[in-house]
Amino acid sequence: MLTSLSLRLRIFLFFAALALGALAITCLALWQGYNKGGGSAGFIQAGVISGFGILGLSAGVWLLFDENVAKPIERLAAQMRVRAHGGVEGELDKKASRFLGDLAPAAEAVTDGLAKGTYQTAQSVALATEKLASERERLEALLSDIPVAMIMVSEVHKIVLYDSQSANALKQIAQPRLHSSIFDYLDETSLRLAHKQMIKSGKNERFKALGVNGDCEFDAVIQPLGEAKGYMLVLENSVHLSEENARALVYDFDLLDDLGDGTLQDKPLQKLTFTVFDTETTGLLPHKDEIVQIGAVRIVNGKLIDGEVINTLVDPDMPIPATSTKIHGISDAMVRGAPPITEAARDFHTFASGSVIMAHNAPFDMAFLRRHAKQTGVEWTNPILDTVLLSAITFGQSEEHTLDALCERLNITIEPRLRHTALGDAIATAQVMCALLPMLEARGFDTLGKLLAESRKHGRLLDDANA
Repeated sequence: MLTSLSLRLRIFLFFAALALGALAITCLALWQGYNKGGGSAGFIQAGVISGFGILGLSAGVWLLFDENVAKPIERLAAQMRVRAHGGVEGELDKKASRFLGDLAPAAEAVTDGLAKGTYQTAQSVALATEKLASERERLEALLSDIPVAMIMVSEVHKIVLYDSQSANALKQIAQPRLHSSIFDYLDETSLRLAHKQMIKSGKNERFKALGVNGDCEFDAVIQPLGEAKGYMLVLENSVHLSEENARALVYDFDLLDDLGDGTLQDKPLQKLTFTVFDTETTGLLPHKDEIVQIGAVRIVNGKLIDGEVINTLVDPDMPIPATSTKIHGISDAMVRGAPPITEAARDFHTFASGSVIMAHNAPFDMAFLRRHAKQTGVEWTNPILDTVLLSAITFGQSEEHTLDALCERLNITIEPRLRHTALGDAIATAQVMCALLPMLEARGFDTLGKLLAESRKHGRLLDDANA
């Protein structure tokens, strides 16, 4: 049971037990002396003073021990973890660990050795990546010559690949997203029927693909992937893009092997899909202020997906105070004609469908969305993670947990022009999460359920946005 407690808390309990034990022995001795001596007010007063003296001395020694031993050990462990799993370089903070003897220099020696090994591995990975990039360019060039929209779908009907033409077609229905269900876009009945016929015949099947919004219809072909599981959808009458945009391709072939087995709580962190978002508002009071901007990005298989973005201004239907405009730069003129929160929140809800929602200080942003949930017509049932709490898990509660502090600790750069914009802060939060994932897994928090349970232990820092 004690092993689940933090190092600092265990040290505190050790000193508390020491103080209480000393106090109990003193009280027992005084009681024995009192019984034999017939009682004395001075005797009792001396006992009380000695008791408070023991408590004060124990508290003082604990504070010194906590500041000079427990905190530095916790900080040193976090710094080693960042360098081991987060790819961060630089010297360890040996000044903070000056009372730990040779522990800090020894830790630095270990991390230096690890860094050298990591560098050699990185060189090998870079060569392999260069080869993959070349192959990707050839694949994109090949697909750009094919005048149809193409979507690769896994056997559990999740999107694995889409090109610019298909992205343009899907945008008529909703924002295209890797690992989202194809049934978020196309009518399930007609597609399942065509899929069944394809499996039966083993050949391509033509059918009419209907958009779930009822406004789109595509001449489509569904075709098997040969030995690979899943299928390819070709939308023949989709809108074509200009030549300069025709090469964009979004894919993750690892998604072909994801069968969606098990519950979301038991799923490995690296296999989860995260929607990371931030908002800018008219003020800091969720019960009466309004959202003026929503920015969101997605993480799939531990990687930030380029191009899958929401960046929308929102008409708050109220004046934006000058003090707020000074922070985020959004004025009344900029939001004039922008969609209302009901429309913007509904689009974001679709964008986040089937994923884990993540934010920095999530209870604040979620309070605005939940306040409008009824009029928006959606329910926010997604699991929610918060990088404030994940920072506390990784680096200890005594560290600073602001977004700026996290980015500095993890060598993540936020462009000044993007700081305090919804999209800029969402991107920074997503980069923080990508860096934290291997560190959290290394500590044993390798599933969503374990991470949520550990997050709740840090409730004094921040409320649980899942409550």
